[in-house]
Amino acid sequence: MMRRTALHVFSARGLDLARELAPSLDADVFAPARLAAGRDGVAGFDDLAAHMTATFHRYARHVFLGAVGIAVRTVAPHLLDKTCDPAVAVLDLAARFAVSLVSGHAGGANELARELARLTGALPVVTTGTDVSGLPGVDELAARKGMAVANPRAVKAVSAALLEGRGVQVFDPEGRLLGGEDAGGLFVATRPEDWDPAAPGVWCHWRTGGEFPATFRVYPRCLCVGLGCRKGVPAREILAHARAVLAHAGLAEQSVAAVGTVDIKRDDPGICEAMAALGPENVFYDARTLADVASAGQSETVRRRIGCGSVCEAAALLLSGAEAQLVGKTKTSRVTCAVALRLA
Repeated sequence: MMRRTALHVFSARGLDLARELAPSLDADVFAPARLAAGRDGVAGFDDLAAHMTATFHRYARHVFLGAVGIAVRTVAPHLLDKTCDPAVAVLDLAARFAVSLVSGHAGGANELARELARLTGALPVVTTGTDVSGLPGVDELAARKGMAVANPRAVKAVSAALLEGRGVQVFDPEGRLLGGEDAGGLFVATRPEDWDPAAPGVWCHWRTGGEFPATFRVYPRCLCVGLGCRKGVPAREILAHARAVLAHAGLAEQSVAAVGTVDIKRDDPGICEAMAALGPENVFYDARTLADVASAGQSETVRRRIGCGSVCEAAALLLSGAEAQLVGKTKTSRVTCAVALRLA
């Protein structure tokens, strides 16, 4: 499991600063063994290169307390691609400058630099082109909002167009990504039927579509899936049905935010594995809570078995807060599935 933030220090002064920052950042602190000895909450290392090999891809964010040069030389061998590299920022020992160094947008280094600045009073140093031009970075927005991304390389074409003052077509009808931001008129609201597949674009929706080479696709996490199944059904069967339901309705699996079922399924390995594979949030409801969802379809057979008349529809509605489902109960002989939309 990827940890959140690592603080890397090389001097006693840097260690004092790191220990001050660590609680606010929920960070782990690393220092040369000679400095770490006898210090609670500080992990020591003997060799910096070996230490970075062991930690670089274990953490989502790295902060070096010291000079930019040592950070550059240390992380350089481990950089793969801007779409997957962790955030790297540098804070000088006097806490005057907080520098976003690597993976500014998608990885969150720009926001990390701003967070360090808020904590210390440092000046945030952010050099990404859209930021210095006062334009939104759509990949940074997507990361900040916890959205799933497809075709991340298309962000280069989008950013280039913005920096050159060219319009970028946008399909974000609910404003989940941009919130109405039009980048001074450069973001041009465009209907799917009017989309130019060859031109830069940003597509944000929970339905499938926009699969074009120059289109940066963003999936808001807003679909809530309710599941039910007979005892002992394997995960692959549950997943196959859930994915078929989503596909048939034209719903993007990347937009699944939460998956729910009844709590008697907590110890059923098949449905637990399927839920974990489908969505980042998994919720188990007791039968009484599910029974209180009057707008869900009711089954007397289900009520006799577990004490409530609906599992998948009731769970989807509870997760979403919606009054009705996008997709009502759809079933095979052993699995049921329903989908509801969580409003923005």
